[in-house]
Amino acid sequence: MFRYKCTQCGKEYKRDEVKYLCPDCSKSYEPGMPLKGVLTAEFDYDLIKSKFNRENPDLNLFSAVEKKFYPGFFHGNTPFHKSERLCGLTGFENLYLKNDTLNPSGSYKDRASFLVVAEAIRIGEEKIVTASTGNAASSLAAVCASAGKSALIFAPESAPAAKLLQMQVYGAEVFKVKGTYDDAFKLSIEYTNDNGGLNRNTAYHPLTIEGKKTSALEMFVQNNFKPPDAVLVPVGDGVIISGVYKGFYDLKMCGLIEKIPELICVQSENSNAISDFIETGVYRDAANPATVADSISVKTPSNAYMARNAVIASGGFAVTVSDKEIMEAQKTLAASTGIYAEPSSAAVLAGLLKSKTKLDKKKQIVLLITGSGLKDTAATAKYLNG
Repeated sequence: MFRYKCTQCGKEYKRDEVKYLCPDCSKSYEPGMPLKGVLTAEFDYDLIKSKFNRENPDLNLFSAVEKKFYPGFFHGNTPFHKSERLCGLTGFENLYLKNDTLNPSGSYKDRASFLVVAEAIRIGEEKIVTASTGNAASSLAAVCASAGKSALIFAPESAPAAKLLQMQVYGAEVFKVKGTYDDAFKLSIEYTNDNGGLNRNTAYHPLTIEGKKTSALEMFVQNNFKPPDAVLVPVGDGVIISGVYKGFYDLKMCGLIEKIPELICVQSENSNAISDFIETGVYRDAANPATVADSISVKTPSNAYMARNAVIASGGFAVTVSDKEIMEAQKTLAASTGIYAEPSSAAVLAGLLKSKTKLDKKKQIVLLITGSGLKDTAATAKYLNG
């Protein structure tokens, strides 16, 4: 049903011919630099189009793992709705929210973890390893718990306490790293190279992109089988925005939509490597990625190349926001919609407010809300009590 294709050289591989990256393009990859040779799944789009039925839409047609391997973990199909109050507050007339805080672990990352665990079931792998600032790890731990698999996590010791606790209560084995997410990423790859297991690292395993594309497929169905005009996405390592692009790309390749929405990359002013790359065409690490929005705090984003290409191909742009703007947006979002989003997710509202001259206020615009504020209440308390 699909083949893997390298996003850099275009070479194609059979399903089980490769596991992580393009063998040719990844030869020059070293930890501490964006990934080279990231793979995506290219489907038989004519076949999908012939089977897709709007009366009973089956989004599993777009899945890179067969349904019989799915773990018993019910996620996705999250709310998609217009926010009249937020429209009134912002001046945008057709503003929608895709609320992924209501996934089982409280995070968008459940989408990627679900598909990687399904792949582990397919190939008979019992141990799954990942690096994470918190959400991907707690998500993986939750899905592994539902499937009876072992989760092994490398997380910065500075990760929010609620996220670390969440990993542990699901039964994951957690290694707290004295360093950054980038350090944890490097250690997790070294671990699987030396000890085996399936590595879930974002973009490193191509099914993380395939899992994260599913929100785009859902928005298409929930929006009466048409794409929105623009989607604002919080960006750290670049995989969610790449996944959203991939979902709309698949729909376009099937002839189900004519145009991919503008994708707006929203980053912290400090953790701005991809935004800077989009604007200048020259890649540079984020000099000091420290931000209140821990989920998008990344010095060396793993999927920088694909993310930049996705934004440019969609006709979108990048915007950066300050920690103060993020926390003010968190409060506004909660007080006007009833959605308590973590700082990284609230950044999209801050990005919207900062992009008023770039976005058509009459068009349908979606804010992608990727994580629950209950995962980092300390950040909110510090802001409210400051």
